[in-house]
Amino acid sequence: MLSYKAPVRDMRFIFDEVLDGSRLQALPGFEEVDPDTVEAILEEAGKFCENELLPLNRDGDEEGCRWEDGQVATPKGFKEAYRSLCESGWNSIAMDADYGGQGLPKTLNLMIDEMISSTNLSFSLYPGLTNGAYDALAAYASDELKESYFPRMADGTWSASMCLTEAHSGTDLGLLRTKAVPQDDGSYRISGTKIFITAGEHDLTDNILHLVLARTPDAPKGIKGISLFLVPKILVNDDGSLGGANGVSCGSIEHKRGIKASATCVMNFDDAKGFLIGDLNKGMRAMFKMMNTERVAVGMQKRPTRVRSSTPVSVSRAVH
Repeated sequence: MLSYKAPVRDMRFIFDEVLDGSRLQALPGFEEVDPDTVEAILEEAGKFCENELLPLNRDGDEEGCRWEDGQVATPKGFKEAYRSLCESGWNSIAMDADYGGQGLPKTLNLMIDEMISSTNLSFSLYPGLTNGAYDALAAYASDELKESYFPRMADGTWSASMCLTEAHSGTDLGLLRTKAVPQDDGSYRISGTKIFITAGEHDLTDNILHLVLARTPDAPKGIKGISLFLVPKILVNDDGSLGGANGVSCGSIEHKRGIKASATCVMNFDDAKGFLIGDLNKGMRAMFKMMNTERVAVGMQKRPTRVRSSTPVSVSRAVH
């Protein structure tokens, strides 16, 4: 029988002694981050992961995600667990309180990320990608985009993905062919195909916000001509409500040896409406903000030494 006990004592030692967490209380906005609060948060997060995420881990990997006619269904229990995660606020620990987040230190968020990854790695990738996109938008998006998208990212009803790789270019992003054609209203029309897109399509949220690397018609060749765009699966009306479908579809999902409950998608953008993030032709700088968040998250995805089972359990590392 599989079991997990969150290493709260070890985390408290790292937070209090190694990192000297008391210094955080001297920072604006962190006055209430005292030792008792930290311990209470970690204890409750541990209980959530132990009781709700761990039981879904093996069954979710055995069932996997299902793709049919462009739609992806996550394994049984994932939707309910995701809803519980968001209602408890675990998805928005470090998001800005002005937009509905918890406004707590990123260090605390990483400790909770470790618990989530240790108990259900496939599940962790859905909120994890949203956190990365949030960081990129916080650093480079316009205030208008933040006002439109941050509240729904914080409450978990909208998620996000990172769309970089294309079939012909692999890791050489300078060769990407996805096009972004400027429109009179300041938006862009995005056309192209991306592969290996974690959480590109699923049934956990009402909308998925794709951060897409693309090139405008007159852009310089290579890396210097790449821009970053926010392309929602469902268009958003001026009042914040959902509008019609955008030109975004999932062509297929990958068949994998591990983390099968995490959908890795081929995403097609067909004249989809998108919005520039940051400066034109400076997309790699903005995207690296998200990529670095995901790199730190992957660094937290280690084999959980406190998971115990009477039968062998494989834990795969994630690659975004």
